[in-house]
Amino acid sequence: MKKTVFTGVATAIVTPLNENGIDYESFERLIEWQIQQGVNAIVVAGTTGEGSTLTDEEHKDVIKFAVEKVAGRIPVIAGTGSNDTAYAIELTKFACEAGADGMLVVTPYYNKATQKGLLQSFTAIADASTKPVILYNVPGRTGCNIEPETCAELAKHPNIVGIKEASGNISQIAKIASLVGDDMDIYSGNDDQIVPIMSLGGKGVISVLSNILPKETVEICDLYFAGKTAESAKLQLKYLELIDSLFCEVNPIPVKAATAAMGYGENFLRLPLTPMDEKKKENMFRLMKECE
Repeated sequence: MKKTVFTGVATAIVTPLNENGIDYESFERLIEWQIQQGVNAIVVAGTTGEGSTLTDEEHKDVIKFAVEKVAGRIPVIAGTGSNDTAYAIELTKFACEAGADGMLVVTPYYNKATQKGLLQSFTAIADASTKPVILYNVPGRTGCNIEPETCAELAKHPNIVGIKEASGNISQIAKIASLVGDDMDIYSGNDDQIVPIMSLGGKGVISVLSNILPKETVEICDLYFAGKTAESAKLQLKYLELIDSLFCEVNPIPVKAATAAMGYGENFLRLPLTPMDEKKKENMFRLMKECE
């Protein structure tokens, strides 16, 4: 059986930014708070971490910084995907050498790929990695879907150990689970589907919600794994309105406003992302207060 990178909650952590670059002081405090609150792993430089608008140097620095600050307390998973397979391989090799515990590799975006192209691209990246690789399927953002049969083929690779499934298609996720068995761990990529995906054998979630409610997101998973399914589902539904608010504009626009309001850096995003609509932000802040 392959090694599981984490079970439970991995926070897809924001990257605090300002007009001068990365706010490492706020980033360190956010990492520390996440660990104190009991999350099981963090994902850096992913979608929520604005990896697509970090410079090459910043992308590598963020990975290295997180690995150093976490210091082995929980796994650090580095976002190393790209629509350029050669660059994804370069980032993956760097993250392995920097000490990351796993890689999160998104499907190619814009240029997309056929299923054959996905097989060859993910295989080349996994071949170059000395650490476990988690695939990231988010067709709503990339225009590219990993079909269940392709997942089953990729699951045969010794370094490909999991998939973050953010297609929102429960039927597809069930098909993946039926085909891959114990060869691939499945993680929810949508905070409103944590419990449904765990019910299909999922190992947890790579979460946006846990940026602001880490302890509570962990509790959703812990309750489920303790056999308290009804309690877990009740908690999932309790936070559903807040989860919807976190995705009322494209991620990470809302969660960046939320973490800034909590004192973790500025509400600063790089174009083409822009700050959250004021009325939507007020509603999100109201929902956050209700969860206190």
